[in-house]
Amino acid sequence: MGTTTTTATTPASPSATAVIAWDEAFCSEGANCFRFGRDAEGKAYIGTTGSGAYVTDSIDALRALITAVKAGDADHLLA
Repeated sequence: MGTTTTTATTPASPSATAVIAWDEAFCSEGANCFRFGRDAEGKAYIGTTGSGAYVTDSIDALRALITAVKAGDADHLLA
């Protein structure tokens, strides 16, 4: 697995830029690819490979989200 680095304007602060180190994309069926990244300030990012859009929060919040999804807490969204 590799990483790529991009510089992006953070949504919370339009004048600030963050250097995001993106992990290799995780792809499921078809072209549904997501990527995870982090910056030097300890923020975590989730984005798609098809656009420059992403969401950001703390690494702890991302860890909690992934744990909840793995536990099935979001399964009702897939039905």
